[in-house]
Parts: sequence; structure tokens; C-alpha cells
Amino acid sequence: MATKAIYILLAGGKSSRMGVAKGLLKYRHTFWLLEQLERISKSNCTTIVLGLGHNYQQYFRAIPWLEAAQKTPVSFLNTQLNVVVNETPELGQFSTLQNCLKSLKEIANTHSILISPIDTPIDTEVYLNKIIAVDADVAQLNFEGKNGHPIKISKKLYEQLTDIDVSDEEARLDVQLKKTNPARCAVITTPNRDCMINFNTPSEWKEYLSYAKLSFQ
Repeated sequence: MATKAIYILLAGGKSSRMGVAKGLLKYRHTFWLLEQLERISKSNCTTIVLGLGHNYQQYFRAIPWLEAAQKTPVSFLNTQLNVVVNETPELGQFSTLQNCLKSLKEIANTHSILISPIDTPIDTEVYLNKIIAVDADVAQLNFEGKNGHPIKISKKLYEQLTDIDVSDEEARLDVQLKKTNPARCAVITTPNRDCMINFNTPSEWKEYLSYAKLSFQ
């Protein structure tokens, strides 16, 4: 039986350099957020938690059913989607992540959790399922020797992350990952460089679309 997992997708940043919420960039004939959710839905992730923050009202105006997912999970293809709005996004991405983790409650007791930001293209279901299946407290996709997203964490690390004071200088996911026993860390090699990509400006987005062999429309 396939191992199931929860996916946390972080989209709480200002996107000030992009000029528009990154998840609302147009990709083919849809929004980038919906493309990302569809990619996740093809994997063994049964639940998605979308963390919003600075631009949550833009998301709700563009995709109205997201607002309803704050109170009751909404079915999206093969998943249940929950939306968590971080009321203090100025505290940074870790703050949004903590809000998402705390919303899981008892669900997190029996699932692994995958985490990635909205501006890293999600890999194919083949590699998502590989990272879900590996027995490790921390697992990451790796392209040409460099670790990327998503990052999988176990229940043990989940509990540690929720206990950290968000104002602590070590309230960063990368810092906490470095504290994990190397024997309990794993990497899954992927031939796709998507796990290493992130885009912050219109030119970087256009470059990604070119890489993905899409027209900039």
C-alpha cells in the first residue's frame, strides 16, 4: 500500500519584486497556483495545506473557492485542500509554515509532510512518491548534487518546528534541518532541475517559461 503524505505549499510572501502574487501568474490557461496543486494531486499526497499571507485577498478574488477552504476542506482532484491565512506574514515564511503545521493537529501523527514554496516548480509524481516513500526524518530532492524542494519531514521534526518561538534567530527551516541526525536524512536524485528553480522577478518567470517550452502569455 502506498505511503500517504500531506503537502504544505507556502504562498505567503509579498511578491514585491514580481509585482503580483506569484501563485496568480498565468501559466498556460490557468493560474500558476492551480498548476502546482494539480501536480501535487497526481502524487500520493492526500491533503494539501496552502499557506497564504500578504496577498491572501488577491488569491480570494481570483479564485473565490479558496476562501471557503479556510473553514472546510475543499476537494481538489484527488486531494483535500485546506487554506491557512497567516495573520502576521511580516514575521516571515517560517511563521506561515508554523501556522500550516499547527493547523494539521492529529492528522500529522500518521503522515509525513512535504514542504515547498510557491515559486519552486513541483516535480513529477514519480519523484514526489519516491521522496514520500523513503524512511527518513528529512528527505529532499537532489539535482546534480544540490538539494532542493520539496523537503519531507517526519512527525518528530514536525513537533520540533511547532515548538520554536517564531522570533528566535533559529526560526528557519534550513537551520533546523541542519540539526537533524545525518543518518536520518536522505536525498532522492531527480533528473529534473525544477527542484532548484525559484523565480522572484518577471524576467526570472519568463526564463522559467522558456525553459518549460511555453510561450510567455
